[in-house]
Order: sequence, then structure tokens, then C-alpha cells
Amino acid sequence: MPEFPRTEVGGISLPRLIVGTNWFLGYSHTSLAKDKFIKQLQTQQEISAVLEIFLVNGIDAVMGPPSDLLEEAIQQVEQRVGRQMIRIITPAFNITPGGDPANEPQVILDRCKEKLHATICMPHQMVTDALLDRRSGEIRELDVYTRMIRERGMIPGLSTHMPETVVIADRMQADVETYIQIYNAAGFLMQVEADWVMRIIQNANKPVMTIKPLAAGRLLPIVGLSFVWSTIRPQDMVTIGTTTPDEAQEVIDISLALLDKRSIDYELQRTRSKQSLE
Repeated sequence: MPEFPRTEVGGISLPRLIVGTNWFLGYSHTSLAKDKFIKQLQTQQEISAVLEIFLVNGIDAVMGPPSDLLEEAIQQVEQRVGRQMIRIITPAFNITPGGDPANEPQVILDRCKEKLHATICMPHQMVTDALLDRRSGEIRELDVYTRMIRERGMIPGLSTHMPETVVIADRMQADVETYIQIYNAAGFLMQVEADWVMRIIQNANKPVMTIKPLAAGRLLPIVGLSFVWSTIRPQDMVTIGTTTPDEAQEVIDISLALLDKRSIDYELQRTRSKQSLE
């Protein structure tokens, strides 16, 4: 089976499609009831079954927060398939004195490397965006955390919900190798219009990992994926979460067709109201 198209981040080869984890870990961006449903559904075995579809298709990178459940599922599928997955971890940690000692940066980053085997470490939006100072045009103390990430043998990046982060980090020549940026055709959770974010991604000095391409389920896969794949650069990536193996295979097939500029032919859902269209 051919490899999914790849790019490079900090000297590491990555697939241009990355496995997202919100639909594994219970972050629906819909309702508390939906979050509970996801958590009840997604056992270690269910998660590993979805990961296997990605891995056998050459998509060997997964992005998510520190999670023992996720790590156990990754290890399970690695043993079954005989191929390693690249972990992209998005940790949160204390950035002011007096917090929980268990959440100190040293403790969290040690866990990312030693327990969760992270290759790329990207402080989560709740860290990054709290450090960003629009007035001074800087991300305060960023070098402290990127140095700690490097010292532990991980590649630093930044996860953000603020489009300014990419612009300011580039201007600072920050020691990061990649960015996470929300990007979808619906503008869901985006702080400025999609065309502005498109321009920011196209001008970024480093590869960008786009997230929420389907606006947390608000867009059909063909709609959301057509938009992002057609407007990002060859070095950029799309991160997508799926709930089942069938969903995983569907987004892979659609993505490959879009990247190859082929006609997209997949089985459509059928309802009674569409019988006259057959």
C-alpha cells in the first residue's frame, strides 16, 4: 500500500494527515451529553481499531493531550501492526507560581517524554495564548519552555487558537518548528475570517498543522476537507478526529482523491427522502 503524502517538521518525516483525538477523549465541542457519549464509547480497544486504519495507510502520527488511555491504545496498535506511531503531545502546565506541584512544567514535560514518548511537544493553547502579549508583540517566556522541551529531546512547536501567535512567533524568530492553527470553512472557533487565517498559514515560516477541518462535525467530510486541502501549502498538514474505523477510512480516501485531483467516488448515505434520486 502506498504511503500517504508526507512533509517534514524539525527533521522528522510526518504524514500530511494527522490523527486527531477529540473524538477519542470526549471533546465534542457540542454538548456535555455528547462528551459523555464519546467517553462511554471509546475504550482502549475501540481507539486502537481506529488508529490501525490510519497506521496501515501510512498515517503514523497522532496529536493529543497527555493521556494514559491514548498511549495504551497507541502501544496496542503498534504491537499489532508492527510500526511505530509519532506522538505529537499538547501539554498544559503552570505558568505562574503557586500552582499544583504536579502541574509544574518540569513534571509535565518529563511525563511527555518518558511516559508518553513524545517526539513533538507543543504547549497547548491555554499556555501559549496566555503568554501572548498583543501590546508588546511578544510571547513572554517562550524561550524558557522551548529550551526545556529541547533539553528533553523533543521538538518544540506551538498550539494556539489566536492567529497572532504564528505572526508574532515568526517575527520573534522563536525556537519552534511548527504551529497548530484552527482552520475550517465554517470559521468555527476562528477569531478572524477564514481568508485571514489562510494568508497567515500561507506566510508562516514553519509548517502548520491545521485542526478542526470539519468544524467539530458541523461540515460534511467532503466539504471541510476540500476547503483545507485546496488552500494549504504542500508542507502543511490536516489533523482530523474520527470515531470509527469506517470514518477513518472515509477521510483517508477522500483526502487522497483530493490531493491526487481525482474524482471523488464513495458510497453515499441513503435515506428515504433520497429514493427519487437513485
